[in-house]
Amino acid sequence: MNPTDFSAGAAWQRGAFVPIANASVPLTDWGFLRSDATYDVVTVWDGAFFRLDAHLERFARSCARFRLDPGRTPGEITDILAQCVRLAGLRNAYVEMLCTRGQPPWGSRDPRQAVNQFFAFAVPYVWIANEEQRARGLNVIVSDVQRIPPSSVDPTAKNYHWNDLTMGLLGALDAGGDSVLLTDAHGNVVEGPGFNVFAVRRGRLVTPREGVLEGITRRTVIEMAGALGIPVDLRALPADELRTADEAFLSTSGGGVLAVTKVDGRAVGSGRAGAVTQRLQETYWAWHRDPRYSTPVAY
Repeated sequence: MNPTDFSAGAAWQRGAFVPIANASVPLTDWGFLRSDATYDVVTVWDGAFFRLDAHLERFARSCARFRLDPGRTPGEITDILAQCVRLAGLRNAYVEMLCTRGQPPWGSRDPRQAVNQFFAFAVPYVWIANEEQRARGLNVIVSDVQRIPPSSVDPTAKNYHWNDLTMGLLGALDAGGDSVLLTDAHGNVVEGPGFNVFAVRRGRLVTPREGVLEGITRRTVIEMAGALGIPVDLRALPADELRTADEAFLSTSGGGVLAVTKVDGRAVGSGRAGAVTQRLQETYWAWHRDPRYSTPVAY
């Protein structure tokens, strides 16, 4: 592996920038051994970070929630992220910041004795739906796998406790779906692997209030809806209500607003991306050009 070839992406680890293929987390780091870590993902589009401040704020909150300390100020983290993007020469990028527990002294099981570690990387922009899926809309399967309850793992702090999401996703893919939504103990849909969900009913948006990561793209959709005069209800969303919605879509940093045209293989509404979904899609990408939300990378 060429130690100076950043063409596939760049990472920051243990005080140095390395090609993404050379990046690693030590085997004994509790971030690997116990999923004891937090992270956040910000995107770069047309050479500018989108809503970087919001992602940095959420990363800080997640670190505080899990009693982790990245040992870097927001300004220092910004500089590291920007340098990863510059080294990789990316105009559109998926950029991740991570803080792991690290490793306590051998023989200790006290997480307070671990030295927390900060990592970062930038790779080409990642879509959670391919071009064909984006054109026709997604077929999302509602899984019988329940999401980890908030009383066990706080979903508002971004984490790697994904086994429930992974098992649900495997089942959905085996059933011919494109992705999956998990439910809570009451049969309400909550979230999927890397995205929030919205239903459109009689011109109103409905999205789960509890049991979900408060995604930055979810927040952006809610703010766009306010600007466009579209009412939003934050409440429980029963699976049957999603199935009978007029429209449905996902919100994610990996693609913005993505239409859901089938749930469990059956058409939602007309079976095509609806007018509200399309309007939000257009607004989402337009906001990337708004200086209020963009932070240019100094190439």
